Amino acid sequence: MERSGTVTPPYVAGPLHLGPFRALRMAPLRVGDPATARTFGRSQRKVLDRLARWEEHGQVARDRVPALYVHEYTAAGLTVRGVVGVLDLSRRAVLPAERAVLPHEGVRPAQADDLADKLAEIRLHPAPILLVHRASETLRSLTRGQVARRPTHAFRDRIGQEHRLWAVTDPDEIAAVQGEVAPSRVLIADGHHRYAAYLRLQARDPGGAADHGLVMLVDQTDTPLHLGAIHRVVQGVSLPELTRAVTSIGGTGDRVRRSAALDHLGPDHLVATDGEHWSALTLPTGSGRSAVELLHEAVLPSLPRSPRSVDYHHTAEKAAAAARPGKAVAVLLPAPDVDHVVAVAADDRLLPEKATSFQPKPSPGVLMHSLLDG
Repeated sequence: MERSGTVTPPYVAGPLHLGPFRALRMAPLRVGDPATARTFGRSQRKVLDRLARWEEHGQVARDRVPALYVHEYTAAGLTVRGVVGVLDLSRRAVLPAERAVLPHEGVRPAQADDLADKLAEIRLHPAPILLVHRASETLRSLTRGQVARRPTHAFRDRIGQEHRLWAVTDPDEIAAVQGEVAPSRVLIADGHHRYAAYLRLQARDPGGAADHGLVMLVDQTDTPLHLGAIHRVVQGVSLPELTRAVTSIGGTGDRVRRSAALDHLGPDHLVATDGEHWSALTLPTGSGRSAVELLHEAVLPSLPRSPRSVDYHHTAEKAAAAARPGKAVAVLLPAPDVDHVVAVAADDRLLPEKATSFQPKPSPGVLMHSLLDG
């Protein structure tokens, strides 16, 4: 499917296979360090030389035994836990029922190609992509059993995230986790372009190390990522024009006080402001579309002229601050529903660009996968 210059990446076929790997781990003071992140943007030789130098000086550790890992991290008071391993990417789904990894955002082919080129150069996955699912009770119990033990590693990184790691090396325990993961259907929460780059690299060099990509599988029931909205600022549009566009598709618009505006947000309700006036916009129900879908598919096309641009903000406060009477309207959106996002992806649909914000993300460098290790 193609939409606004983006495409849906290929689907990996189930059953999912999450394999153990020999992790590379940055020293705690390197994790979260901006200088570390900049290193991964350099050329192949510089990245490999820097990693070798860090490993020589004890700033990068290489685990001797392949393992699956339970990674628990805490950021801004929220604790997230997941299983980290290398996902088999070698089989593509032909039928919808075979799809096991579900993207919900489109990817830009050129960006995915560039990332694939970079992975091919540095031969390293610096961080896992984040996948979410509803784990089985058995998998949840297996994970909690690991967490009841003493962590293999525990530390606080440079930006204040707390990390705990458990290396699962026992073959029977690995097999038990793999058996529970196998029938899962998972949603990409973060890392759509890296996922597409994984698949491009695998297609270029099948049968080797690129057959596997580093992932973290988060149980969205047990220790969920926070799913927030990303708000819009529509440039070149007035608040009355936006309100008339909503009413033209069967919705309603009512002026509200600024102090109570956010109380009106809901699955079918937007809030808009031009910085001076505030409106609660009720969208037509029964379409099966989320608020962000209706905004882009129905409301914006109903404006008398196309917006000059649409800007994105992760907080309502920053979006509202960018609004200007007669010039720019901030459109504040409700937080998406995870199960609706899964349903959209399972239906082979894409949400509009920047429709979801899964947080918090772990710092890169906690667990890395070297493609040189196979």
